[in-house]
Amino acid sequence: MQVPLPPDWQTILSDEIQKSYFKELQLAVAKEYQENTCFPPQELILSALNHCSFLNIKVVIIGQDPYHGVGEANGLSFSVNDGVRIPPSLRNINRELCDDLDSIFMPTSGNLEHWANQGVLLLNATLTVRKDSPNSHKHLKWNLFTDAVIQKISEEKENVVFLLWGGFAHKKGAKIDRTKHLVLESGHPSPMSANQGKWFGNKHFSKTNQYLKEKGLVEIAWL
Repeated sequence: MQVPLPPDWQTILSDEIQKSYFKELQLAVAKEYQENTCFPPQELILSALNHCSFLNIKVVIIGQDPYHGVGEANGLSFSVNDGVRIPPSLRNINRELCDDLDSIFMPTSGNLEHWANQGVLLLNATLTVRKDSPNSHKHLKWNLFTDAVIQKISEEKENVVFLLWGGFAHKKGAKIDRTKHLVLESGHPSPMSANQGKWFGNKHFSKTNQYLKEKGLVEIAWL
């Protein structure tokens, strides 16, 4: 995996990237990309960190792993590139967003770079996947690396909002220091969870902005 960490993240994670598991992870990812069709494109594997510096983090949204269809994954959790059909989970995110913020204009693009560029870390627990094979890279130890990212944010920053959607994200955020940060939890925005009444009405977007405002921070322009 020939994808360097952005300089600020390299400093923050300097001890982590020296660990043996991370070196094994890099080799395993490189091998997967050589032998299989994998997503996102290699140069986008660390897009979440590239678009959101450690200094600027205000919000963290944790996903599970990248979209596994051709042309979908762009390295940001839940996001797809301009022109790509908006996936079902993201459609439900957009519905909740518009209901929450009283907007009649549904986003026409699924590209969430404009969130990331404002300090929203769109972090998947596993940063790569094989084509048409969800969770296929779960065994590659990405989890250790992304746990370390979350832990560093929890320990070294204050007043970050963590949005944990679904049981997987709830477990991933179990060690976040809730005395320093706001943690909002709900069901997953996938159709199955949303249709069971576990997603819609959580108002996470307005609650996030209210918290940021109370802390004297610039709110996120979600729309």
